[in-house]
Amino acid sequence: MRWWVAVELIEKILAAGGRSAQEVEVYLVEGTGVSAELKREAVAMATGSREWGLSIRTIDKGQIGTSATSSPAKWEECLNAALSSMSLATPQEWHGLPEPADLRRPAPSYDERVVVEPSAAQEFLSLMLEGARKHPESRITSGSGSLTRSEVTIANSHGVHYTAPRTEVSCSLEAICGQSTGSEFAHSPFLEIDPLWVGERAAFFAGHSAKGLPMETGQFDILLSPVALAQLFGNILVPALSGRTVHAGRSRLAPLLGQKCMDGRIDLCDDPFARGMGATAWDAEGVPAARFDFVKGGVLSSFAYDLKTAYRYRAKPTGSAVRGGFSGGPAIGVHNLVLDGPREKIGYDRALSIHDVVGAHTANPVSGDFSVECQNPIWVEGGGFQEPVRKAMLSGNLFDALRGIGGIGAGSRIVGNSILPCVRFKKMQVIG
Repeated sequence: MRWWVAVELIEKILAAGGRSAQEVEVYLVEGTGVSAELKREAVAMATGSREWGLSIRTIDKGQIGTSATSSPAKWEECLNAALSSMSLATPQEWHGLPEPADLRRPAPSYDERVVVEPSAAQEFLSLMLEGARKHPESRITSGSGSLTRSEVTIANSHGVHYTAPRTEVSCSLEAICGQSTGSEFAHSPFLEIDPLWVGERAAFFAGHSAKGLPMETGQFDILLSPVALAQLFGNILVPALSGRTVHAGRSRLAPLLGQKCMDGRIDLCDDPFARGMGATAWDAEGVPAARFDFVKGGVLSSFAYDLKTAYRYRAKPTGSAVRGGFSGGPAIGVHNLVLDGPREKIGYDRALSIHDVVGAHTANPVSGDFSVECQNPIWVEGGGFQEPVRKAMLSGNLFDALRGIGGIGAGSRIVGNSILPCVRFKKMQVIG
């Protein structure tokens, strides 16, 4: 859909919806993508895709209705469905959608070098295979590479009309050696991922883990990779920082505002202008986005709010509304969750390095307790990988562990909507 056609459609929706509701919001996503997949070492499939998605929200006297469609021809049906659901909704505290703002700072979410062509995706596959060949003992089981270009627009009946282009590139590979598996991935809004490294790491983890030795149960220092850390953060820490969870009494952090809740070396923020997957100048409701600190020097500074939760609890909106896709309504989340602090060499003293974990979704987000299976656990010492471990479980409490970390490693990587380093944790329980 050309831009002037999209503008005309949005204006039609706002005008038609405005005859039956006090406020109307339109969220529109358009994009193209290409992906290629490996089955073993052969390209099994290469596909192109087009996305068009429309979400409409109507609001009247505190009643909110939503609906979505993937067909431009069905916008009237979508609007009518939103109005119908609005009329059935329970009224709530509401003080309006945002007014237009001067968004002068662009978010780093677009790379003009990204070309949506099958050859580009296939090049990712070739480079991953080349990297994997450095560990010939491992066999490739599957892999993928993709590139997308899209445009996201949000508009409302107060005159907000923001549009932003976005790009995304990603690749992943899985390998096997005997009964051991290994996987790695990379994704970014920019054409700066390294498929060669992805292939080499996946094959290394599979091959090295095949030599795994049993380990005893006990307490050991742990190195959680950014991937493993993101799993635990996403299931425990991020929910605890939501204003909705806090006011519902389901966050362990609720009584600690203004107090020390983590190690004094930890700074934790949501930075929508960082070079990550969630970079944006405005949130999913059109509220201007800005960096804000959750934790500064270990002290809890703030919680995240969308409009609905802020109005209900008389708090200040933080521009923290996100969407899981065009069909989902806005909810509290993070754009780019960034952990920072003094960087150290944390892999010289002996510790168990954990590449990823399985079962983080079973963690208790209220208490912070978790018990997860370790993926590719390997002892590290002297700054390098040493002997692999056959099997291990890691259990503990994330909030307690964050109060006294052993150090923050150099470098960070993008994992979902997080930009995280490797972190060393002291004396955590490992079940061999």
